[in-house]
Amino acid sequence: MGGEYGDQWRQSLASALEWWRDAGVDSLVADEPRDWLALPVARTTPVPNTPAVASAPVEVLPDTIHGFLEWRLGDAAPEADWHTPRIGPSGTVGADLMILTDMPEAEDTNTLMTGAPGRLLDRMLAAIGESRDSVYLASLAAARPLAGRIPGDVEARLIQLARHHIALAAPKRLLLLGQAASRVRGTTNGSVLGNAEQDSKDFGPEMFVVASYHPRFLLERPAAKAEAWKHLVLLSRGTSQ
Repeated sequence: MGGEYGDQWRQSLASALEWWRDAGVDSLVADEPRDWLALPVARTTPVPNTPAVASAPVEVLPDTIHGFLEWRLGDAAPEADWHTPRIGPSGTVGADLMILTDMPEAEDTNTLMTGAPGRLLDRMLAAIGESRDSVYLASLAAARPLAGRIPGDVEARLIQLARHHIALAAPKRLLLLGQAASRVRGTTNGSVLGNAEQDSKDFGPEMFVVASYHPRFLLERPAAKAEAWKHLVLLSRGTSQ
């Protein structure tokens, strides 16, 4: 049994070698030595170079107040397509007191706060020994929306720009008129206008911030004037510590 099996194996091997010889293979060597016992090496497909994803450009706002105002009232401003006049700040750049309103009044064409709200503001300033010339008056929105309310989809952008504006103006005291303007503060504690106090967390320890009612609100609700007067007293007496 064993001899017959061995003869069959030798015949099979001889037949295989004869087939390769007829095919033209007359040598089992190659130009380079080969380790027949080595494990096969997995072939990897090279990954083509992929271009780096370009990061979004970081917006750099003008770092001088005059450069900022020129940009702010230009065609790149968020209000550029509102089809209403864009009105810049008035008063004294670098004044100790900065006043931020929400938007131009319906009557405003070249100057902020005209008409009845403006006349009431003048009386409020006179009561604390100030005037239009001694303060810096600016607005959250440089133009008045046709609906008379700042659109929600642009409010955050306007707040960002207003905070930059305030940082460049660097007043010692800041009066925020109305709910929209008061939102430039990063935080509030309860009522938007009830937090009429120093808020150094948002603008630094050198700035005293007071939020109060807008003059147009006071014209509609005269009973709130007593509370607004307290805000003005706080503003005139308050100093950063």
